[in-house]
Amino acid sequence: MLNHEDSAILGAITAASSTVAGLGSVTVATVTTTAPGILGVLGFTTTTAVALPAAGIVAAAGLAAYGVKKVWDHTR
Repeated sequence: MLNHEDSAILGAITAASSTVAGLGSVTVATVTTTAPGILGVLGFTTTTAVALPAAGIVAAAGLAAYGVKKVWDHTR
């Protein structure tokens, strides 16, 4: 069950994620490959950007850090 401290921390993580939601996305990789079909034969390439939403990154980092803290507290 969640106690008051858990609820407050999860609320803070949610608030931080909501705050950065307007920042858009963060590009984490750019992949260049050969273009398909005849264009690839002619030597053309295509580039794909892999982007993650900033709010998702903040939420995942916050929840991971909180999970580590809970495990640390439980093992002590």
